[in-house]
Amino acid sequence: MSDIELEPVMVTMTFHTDDAAELTSVLAKYVVLSRTHPGSRNIDLVSSVTTPGRLVIVEKWDSTEAQQEHFDSDHMVEMAKSCEGLLNRPPEIDLYEGISMHDLA
Repeated sequence: MSDIELEPVMVTMTFHTDDAAELTSVLAKYVVLSRTHPGSRNIDLVSSVTTPGRLVIVEKWDSTEAQQEHFDSDHMVEMAKSCEGLLNRPPEIDLYEGISMHDLA
């Protein structure tokens, strides 16, 4: 086991669309494939109850390095290309440091 302490990070990606069914299909595929990437702790896809057409992906990674490596992956590029023509505006992407993040067993 390594003595290196990992600093978990969380990423949110918020998407806005008029075609939630089609975008949900694209994002769901991305989520399932991305969960297998090294350093992925969890990736979830959620849909806003209060704002129709707003979908959010929440990703938790072992480290900034793992997250950055994933953002350069084929799955991320494929998802981005598949979103062309489906979004009302560019996605909002934010990176968070963990203050109180842990995984439940």
